[in-house]
Amino acid sequence: MDIHRSRFVPYPPSAINALAFSHEPSDGESEPECLRLALGRANGDIEIWNPAGGAWLQEQVFYGGKDRSVEGLAWTQEPDGRDESGRRVPGRLRLFSIGYSSSITEWDLATGLPARHSSGNYSEVWCFAAQPKAATSPQASAAQEEELPQKLIAGCADGTIVLLSTADNDLQFEKFVTRSTAKGARALSVTFKDRKIALAGFADSTIRVYDTRNGYVIRNISLGGTGPGGPKETLVWKVKCLANGDFVSGDSNGELRIYDGKNYSQTQRISAHEADVLDLAVSRDGTMIFSGGMDRRTCFYTSNKKYAPGADNQGGKWRKVSHQRLHDHDVKALATYDGANLSVLVSGGIDTQPIVVPIRKFGKELSRSLPALPHTPPLVSAPEARLMASWWNSEIRIWRVKDQDDGTEKPKVVARLALQGDENISSVAMTKDGGMLAAATAGEVKLFHLDQTRAGVGSSLRVRKIELPATSGAKLVRFTPDGKWLALITTTNEVLLTRIIRTEDLTERPRALPRMLRLHRLQRDHSWQDDLLNSSSGYYSRAISHAEFSDDGLVFAVADLAGFVDTWVAEGHEDPTALEVDVTVSPNSTADDDDSDDEDVQLERVTFLGQSWIRNPSGHLLPRLDTKPVLLAFRPTADGLSRPEPNGNPAVHATRQNPHPHSHDIPDTEHRLLIVSADQQLYLFDVLAGRLSEWSRRNPPSSYPSPYRVLKSPAKGCLWDVHEQERIWLYGEGWLFMFDLSKDLPIPESNDTFSRVEGMGKQTLKKRKREDARNASRKGASGAGDAVPERDAPVTKIRKFTGGIDGSAKLTQIDLHSIANKSESDEDGDDEHAALATIRRSTGQDGASHATNGFVEGENEGQDSDLIKKEDVAKVAEQRERGTEHWWHTFKYRPILGMVPIGGGEGQALEVVLVERPAWDLDLPERFVGAHE
Repeated sequence: MDIHRSRFVPYPPSAINALAFSHEPSDGESEPECLRLALGRANGDIEIWNPAGGAWLQEQVFYGGKDRSVEGLAWTQEPDGRDESGRRVPGRLRLFSIGYSSSITEWDLATGLPARHSSGNYSEVWCFAAQPKAATSPQASAAQEEELPQKLIAGCADGTIVLLSTADNDLQFEKFVTRSTAKGARALSVTFKDRKIALAGFADSTIRVYDTRNGYVIRNISLGGTGPGGPKETLVWKVKCLANGDFVSGDSNGELRIYDGKNYSQTQRISAHEADVLDLAVSRDGTMIFSGGMDRRTCFYTSNKKYAPGADNQGGKWRKVSHQRLHDHDVKALATYDGANLSVLVSGGIDTQPIVVPIRKFGKELSRSLPALPHTPPLVSAPEARLMASWWNSEIRIWRVKDQDDGTEKPKVVARLALQGDENISSVAMTKDGGMLAAATAGEVKLFHLDQTRAGVGSSLRVRKIELPATSGAKLVRFTPDGKWLALITTTNEVLLTRIIRTEDLTERPRALPRMLRLHRLQRDHSWQDDLLNSSSGYYSRAISHAEFSDDGLVFAVADLAGFVDTWVAEGHEDPTALEVDVTVSPNSTADDDDSDDEDVQLERVTFLGQSWIRNPSGHLLPRLDTKPVLLAFRPTADGLSRPEPNGNPAVHATRQNPHPHSHDIPDTEHRLLIVSADQQLYLFDVLAGRLSEWSRRNPPSSYPSPYRVLKSPAKGCLWDVHEQERIWLYGEGWLFMFDLSKDLPIPESNDTFSRVEGMGKQTLKKRKREDARNASRKGASGAGDAVPERDAPVTKIRKFTGGIDGSAKLTQIDLHSIANKSESDEDGDDEHAALATIRRSTGQDGASHATNGFVEGENEGQDSDLIKKEDVAKVAEQRERGTEHWWHTFKYRPILGMVPIGGGEGQALEVVLVERPAWDLDLPERFVGAHE
């Protein structure tokens, strides 16, 4: 494979301005499955992260637009209700944001679109917060439950404090808590002390305490002046409340101030930062405070003052434990979740990268950097034309990559497109020959014809717009390689297909037929219906995240967040003599898809030039994945295996009984679909047969190489290399892996595997527990980084005293390193998976067992089996010796924005462009330089 290592593709960074967890932790309770982290950026995008099990997977991106910076985020939860049986049902979650406007926006979590905006006669909202959720007892009546919605409080640029109601699934202005009374009293921060008392920090060196019921000012707290030579006013950038009722503030002087929650007096003052304190975060029990500032520091404070209900909570002093420079620029946002298992602080700022820091195991675990670049690469290519397109916000640039044999300089921009409208681009697709390009936003989808007839060496492309049928926006667009079909995944998760007419004359502009075809997904079980992230417009888990066409354009597949995969196939052959659009109605058809609630409906069958799309007959056999799919990629069709196309009308004629004839042929060649899940597992499916391929059955996750299994960042893309071999190239933000699918991966060494395969069913639970323990030690128990290596720990040996009844004592010295190494070697390998892999590899490629092996795969899974024959052991040992031929990896490319094929046609080696965006190359504003720097 030839690689063009490129850094010429620009991708402007977008600062992190806001972070918010969807839940507040509860004592002794594990993290809810619907726990999410919302991350807001300066370009208006909102990212939804799932921290489950320390995986930190980016599930969705709500794309923003021009001048829509996200400056604040807050979650609320609707009051709990009751179902028909009287069982308590938790209320759904709601997400709100603010950003340089006088309104607060609520987001539809299922579609990623704004659900509603608040309205009121007040100025720009600079800060806001959600009211704490009321603790409702199980014996509360229905009338009491209806009176417990969470309200929002907002601070404005003119100092006004307003209260907004979220009752009745709405967002309405309720009342003014206070009007502006002082000039320049801008409200910079606001929070609730409890459901009745609110605190607000202002730009006039003041913190004010309000009773939200009547607007009464309980207390004015002045921070005082800064002294001669300093600024006249102190800006209170953040106010945060502790669990015991005390509160803390961070200001423009870099000071952290702690206040008593009863008499509102200042109890302590700490010089925390060299510049402004921009954000604060606290732990659940109120014994830890985190601060982030303009000096790039993240500071950690502790106190021996713990909160105990009903006890005297006075006394105790705060002290600064440590500070770290985890970021390269201002730290603008902090968020904490300190639960039973997940105990982390997440920070972000101008350097665009989220950092996860352990709280409960601070000092025992390492911090972890989350990917800063988009999980979906903003890159597409047209290999036959050697074109590559990149995009950000509302701009697209098209590059022509010269052939290596030309000896010319770096690639050149041949076209620039700036889409009209305010929305950011969500997806871009390009045909294989570079003739068409489609771009989608939340508001619309645009199709362009790229005329290359006059495009010589170094010249620009001629871009002309093609009219599409009227449709709302889309979040995904995909072309078939020949450009005859365009698939749209709408924001409401509908799957639409558009037929495009293209001719061999390159000067003639393509045209899209005026009718769209809607594809229906299979109806699934309803286990996700109680998800708190659902909205009135759909189910959150059923949101489509990936879509791909096969290389021959005859199979289409989509995957959603729940792990379901839906596939469709093209029925019939293209017939130029047939009607361009032929619609027939099938009465009393059974609607077994997620889009219809009626069992008896009339379905329209739309045929385009004798060809239509139907649901894959074997699609229901594809299983639901355990974790979210992060990658879909069809294997390119081998030469000579594509379905032959008939010439003209394929012997189909209209009759009186069948006025709309068409062919019912479907593809009969093998179509391999590779799916990579969030836990890095590789699934290679034979789509039309609805089953796993033999390679996937013979290579379980336990056979994956160790460097691949310990990866933390998910896969971003995949490239197939089927020229004289069958290799896949997977890449993430900091890694590149190659797997040879024509060979089996080496089975990990295990004495049990090579001596006897027995008791697999009895030992399954024990081995899974050992595997979970290894995963926990690898990922860290709190959801942050790995555990601090023992070689870096101050204690390496311990002394063990054993006392006897007679008073004698025995001293034993224990080496911690030897214990760790011994336990690791004892639990190394997964015997069950290795045994199954060995059994499957002893069968033929067609799945039939050899009679000489003495066992059959299907009859021995989970049961005691006979001895593995010596020749099978020899084969596995030989595979181990040649393990480097089966896979390869490197970590020298980082961070990777994307990798796309360029050139490398039939009979040629794979040629790719790998785009890197190193942190030192980011165009960031000037940062604060301390006195000691």
